[in-house]
Amino acid sequence: MKEVGRHSREGERQRVAPAHWSARETAVRLFLTCWIIYALHFSTNIVREIYLTLSIGDHVSFRVDDYAGLHPDLFEKAGYGWHIGSNPGVSMLAAVPYAVARPAIDIIVQHVREGREQKHQAPPEYDSPWPMAKKFYEESWKRGYDVKFALGSFVMQVLCMAPSSALGVVTMFLVLQRVLHSERTALWLALLYAFGTPVFFRTGYLNHNLMLGHIAFWGFLLIWNPFGWSRESLRARYVWTGAAGGTALLFDYSGGIFLIALCLYGFVKAYQEESLLTGVRLSVWYVVGALGPVCLLWFYQWQSFGHPFFPGQHWMPPVQWIERGYQGFGWPQLELLTLLLFDYRYGLFITSPLMLLAFVAGRPHSGATSRLASRELWFILLTFVALWIFFGGVNYTRLQFNTGIRYLSPIFPFLFIPVAVTLAQWSERWVLLIGVVSIAQNWALAMYRDVERGLGVLDPVFHVFAGGFQLPLLTTLSRFKAQFGEVFVNGPSPLPLFVLTGALLYVIWCARSEPM
Repeated sequence: MKEVGRHSREGERQRVAPAHWSARETAVRLFLTCWIIYALHFSTNIVREIYLTLSIGDHVSFRVDDYAGLHPDLFEKAGYGWHIGSNPGVSMLAAVPYAVARPAIDIIVQHVREGREQKHQAPPEYDSPWPMAKKFYEESWKRGYDVKFALGSFVMQVLCMAPSSALGVVTMFLVLQRVLHSERTALWLALLYAFGTPVFFRTGYLNHNLMLGHIAFWGFLLIWNPFGWSRESLRARYVWTGAAGGTALLFDYSGGIFLIALCLYGFVKAYQEESLLTGVRLSVWYVVGALGPVCLLWFYQWQSFGHPFFPGQHWMPPVQWIERGYQGFGWPQLELLTLLLFDYRYGLFITSPLMLLAFVAGRPHSGATSRLASRELWFILLTFVALWIFFGGVNYTRLQFNTGIRYLSPIFPFLFIPVAVTLAQWSERWVLLIGVVSIAQNWALAMYRDVERGLGVLDPVFHVFAGGFQLPLLTTLSRFKAQFGEVFVNGPSPLPLFVLTGALLYVIWCARSEPM
């Protein structure tokens, strides 16, 4: 009996202690956890990149003529049709899962359309607090796109945005494991990155800013090499980092900051560790890697607007703030620089006070610098400053009040490394307190999402604490009261979905695995 009891206790210990899993097993569990929770918090926002994704998936075309007039950022260029004003990278990527799911989506859309025609239905009431959202839904319904938008955006979030952010969290876990030399600490801090930062909020729907940040982050790791890859792979790693930098530009012109920063970092690292000639030679390979996605961007611009080098914004008709500088982009302004950091609706340090700890790591004689090499720390901080100054000259920065923090999203994975290194030196009591507060704030933001009205980023916290848990999809469905009868008469409750998700996560983390 004693022997049986001993084995029983040992088995129980193996089920609950991550230390008995390999890093790969922990990473898989972490990925599935993030993917499921991110997908659960899917938001129904139809952003401009979704229209291009649908066009590529439906017609292998960059034209969005089918959706003319549905979004203020869609415009027509004479002779070239309708297009979006942003870069196409994230749409090209999201078009892959959408194209796979398209046959099923088409069947459902056709079935709904035939049913409406038989019943001679009129657009149902959409009880949204935003008049533009009401008008958009009514027009989408009349054109027969409402179900297509809903299912298409769901596929893009669940099969593209959510897994890409989950992969970013797993990458953070693997990096922190190498930097902190503790799998347990790395796991808890990776979870803090996943759910205690605006990564949680921004993953609610297709977002190119956050995704390009993770792509650039992966490029940075290839050159930094915390995983100890062999020198024989050096040339290939510079080529792939160049591809990452070029892809960041393909996603958004702010990605140019990462394209340049990664090239300079790679050159300096090779020069310091080997020689000037090696630095130049590897930089050439970096450029070779970047050429592919950059040429793809030029091809897109040539096909869409008739000129390979002018951005989509060059051809946009006049919109608010476009009269300042070149199409709204000019010299950095103190007002914009301040808003980017401290605006009560989208400022970086208001939305995520946790990120302030990144600058604690940069203090002279900080213990953090002994764990994170000063060259990599300075690269992170200087890249943040460059991105901040870049958007300090973008007058559209002011428009983030209706989206929440977005422009500085690419810097999240970079800043979180010094944040984590700083936290790893503090007492567990303080780290636990900071973690609970950060997760509470960002979970509320991922659920409620509205920072435009009231108290900005504090509004989601007050609404969730006073009104209970929410899920963006259920909130949207509850606004179609006429279609769902008495289903939402007492308000939508996400608790059954939370219980189901909890059970699924219990199975994932408590499933037995073969001893290593």
